[in-house]
Amino acid sequence: MIIKDKYGPEYMLEVYDPETDMEGYLVIDNTAFGPGKGGIRMTPAVSLEEVYRLARTMTWKNALAGIPFGGAKAGIKWPRLQAGKPSNEQNVKKQFIQSFARAVKPFLIKKYIAGPDVNTGEKEMNWFVEAAEDPRAATGKPFDFCHSSGKKCGLPHELGSTGFGVAQAAAIAIELSGLDIKKTSVAIEGFGNVGEFTFRHLAEMGAKIAAITDIHGGVYDKNGLDPEKLMNLKKKRRSPVEYDGGVKIKTGELFSLPVDTLIPAAVTDSINEANKGKITAKIIVEGANIPMREKIEKEFFKRGVLVVPDFVANAGGVISSYAEHRGYDAKKMFELVDAKIKSSATAVIKQSLEQKRWPREVAMEIAVKRVEEKMGK
Repeated sequence: MIIKDKYGPEYMLEVYDPETDMEGYLVIDNTAFGPGKGGIRMTPAVSLEEVYRLARTMTWKNALAGIPFGGAKAGIKWPRLQAGKPSNEQNVKKQFIQSFARAVKPFLIKKYIAGPDVNTGEKEMNWFVEAAEDPRAATGKPFDFCHSSGKKCGLPHELGSTGFGVAQAAAIAIELSGLDIKKTSVAIEGFGNVGEFTFRHLAEMGAKIAAITDIHGGVYDKNGLDPEKLMNLKKKRRSPVEYDGGVKIKTGELFSLPVDTLIPAAVTDSINEANKGKITAKIIVEGANIPMREKIEKEFFKRGVLVVPDFVANAGGVISSYAEHRGYDAKKMFELVDAKIKSSATAVIKQSLEQKRWPREVAMEIAVKRVEEKMGK
């Protein structure tokens, strides 16, 4: 359901290219703070409603993070070439990305700045700015993509800024809940960019990562998984289901595991009516964008589960985008992500626990106030 209110959306575009069969969506929700910022996801079922929901989340995420970007999001239907020629898949993907860039070009930079998301990364952002004919049209570009006399270079999504931020938010939630991170068991749904770096940083902090999955399945060990073994699998582009040891699990079985903290870091609505009752974790940190609907999130709150909202936990990616936009290097970018995530997560979780209020309600109150002040309302 798309809600039109005083905050937006300002623009909702559906684009189609009959030559390539590319079909895509762009929603620019609110630009009170600046150009709308949000990544481009490429999935078979992406819809205008999904892109709208994500764009609205970006409005609050950017306001809460305190960066001068508005909220926006884009999506391209990407079925992959399962029955076609796999060797040609990248060529077709490039055509889709560049066709989309040309279609939305009138809105770029002043109203919308693209970035990576599901199934898009530094390579796709490189293609995007080539077609847009302006390096400012997207962030998340490769390290060696520099412009303005080399002073501004890319900070690729592959650096793991989102997962780094999710790990910081999780650590704060664990600490403020009165738990010892070194005695806390964690299950992570997703071993892509967000899940991988969330895993890495939490493991470095001493958390016991008991389970991790990707689309092929995963592994569970109540005593904790070996980080080195898992990272070796990742380097070889293998699934965690191939982990030597533990109990092999299907992706959906992750949600019923007896862990302290659950981190959905994969796709939209992975926690839903079918599996919400199986979850026993006392802390859920939303690494993915909209991993559950707000109605379900509120049910967890009423059950005494602390849910750290997506736009609080996973803002590391868009903070990194702002750092790239400003021309910062990777070190300065991570320092910025660390400071902003810790500040916003601590403020939201502390207030929620002290006042016994739904965390999303607390976070929204802060973000909405900032947007309304900027809009002069």
